[in-house]
Amino acid sequence: MCRILRAESKVPIIMLTGRSTDDDKLEGLDLGADDYVTKPFNPRELLARIRAVLRRVTDKEEPGPFEVHFGEIAMDFVRHEVRAHNQIINLTPTEFRLLEAMVKESGRAFSRLELLEQAFGYDYEGLERTIDVHIMNLRKKIEPEPSRPRYIVTVPGLGYRFEGADAA
Repeated sequence: MCRILRAESKVPIIMLTGRSTDDDKLEGLDLGADDYVTKPFNPRELLARIRAVLRRVTDKEEPGPFEVHFGEIAMDFVRHEVRAHNQIINLTPTEFRLLEAMVKESGRAFSRLELLEQAFGYDYEGLERTIDVHIMNLRKKIEPEPSRPRYIVTVPGLGYRFEGADAA
């Protein structure tokens, strides 16, 4: 399974198994696993290994555009700022990370959990509904009519989707 997955995808693979001989570990890594963890394992160590593998994967990604325009709004990823009508919109770091995640994958529906991970990291233990408050605040700052959102659209039963980014 690992060999097939590795041939078709670059998705990170961590083998979690009861097989703990050196030969088993070497075979798992040779088949394409990024890491190999044996039982019994420390859950905190597993989370740290998952974060490490994800860091390596995201570090290899191609850089996207430095600035994106949507409507009258421009988002500059290098300067870490958002402008509307040549005025800087003051976003909190969390709001910026949320908007950045959605803008970079415009049109994709994100669950609240995915947005939590983007904004706070994989080890955040708060409530998923926290995202709703941040989205409400973002809408107040970037939407022409926050009560009728044009950019950050609710996806019923799932979360949110960003509409309308035109890379420039």
